[in-house]
Amino acid sequence: MSATPVRSTSSTATTIAAATAQIGNLNLVGHPQYDLNNLKFNPIREADVSREMTRRYMTDMIDHAETDVVIIGAGSAGLSCAWELSKNPKIQVTVIEQSVSPGGGAWLGGQLFSAMIVRKPAHHFLAEVGVPFDDCNENYVVVKHAALFTSTIMSKLLARPNVKLFNALAAEDLIVKNGRVAGVVTNWTLVTLHHDTQSCMDPNVIEAKVVVSSTGHDGPMGASGVKRLQKIGLVKEVPGMIALDMNAAEDGIVSHTREVVPGMVITGMEVAELDGVPRMGPTFGAMMLSGQKAAHCAMKSLGLPNLLDV
Repeated sequence: MSATPVRSTSSTATTIAAATAQIGNLNLVGHPQYDLNNLKFNPIREADVSREMTRRYMTDMIDHAETDVVIIGAGSAGLSCAWELSKNPKIQVTVIEQSVSPGGGAWLGGQLFSAMIVRKPAHHFLAEVGVPFDDCNENYVVVKHAALFTSTIMSKLLARPNVKLFNALAAEDLIVKNGRVAGVVTNWTLVTLHHDTQSCMDPNVIEAKVVVSSTGHDGPMGASGVKRLQKIGLVKEVPGMIALDMNAAEDGIVSHTREVVPGMVITGMEVAELDGVPRMGPTFGAMMLSGQKAAHCAMKSLGLPNLLDV
């Protein structure tokens, strides 16, 4: 499956000019159902706004106190994992993200540049999601802005009825029962970051049949899943990723994506931290396909049909 590449050509410029002329002449498909020169919104009570937000959020928290799969981290690997898992409408997918803005490092390319470089064959995943790209050569494609990937996959993913994203929510710990990871311990991110400045504020929990840890490389909250596994003795060591080698890194990250202990799958750059895989740098194909593989690891752990058993 392939996507139509986006290229800068004279015909493209002509199309843009024609579209601009149409807009200038108000030759649009459909018109607003309101008068922009004399606009007045329907009335609302402030209390109704509060009730709607609170009721819906609390209902989501109740509904997702138990879930099939909880994904820690909504970066490119976590979002790709959620995308693949949620194709099965019977799997409830809960994503928690410590940042207000999900997406991890995939809002920009390397060094704050815009373009996203994706090595083949990961362009097939872009095509499936519906992200346009420039097919440069036999080795890689380029998405003109990394945010195009993030915004496209998020907008489509969050429209699926079996997916819920809780952002500004941190995973402080894991639930572990009889050697199996059975969920996550959660708290508001702002509370987690300020435990040392206030009296104790106890957390909340989400029970899950499988946890997918995609918290990224080491940092304030990075690699937190595998570091916690090390601290409680379920893995021996977390050596950290080694120096950059894009070719070895991307293959290694996908290859090492797995259920590392019963009930917990690791994906993305957290794999590199656990297994000493080279850092990847600003190329993103491994994040997408590692997330996709992690979804099938989770499905295998759930006892469901998956591509790993084919």
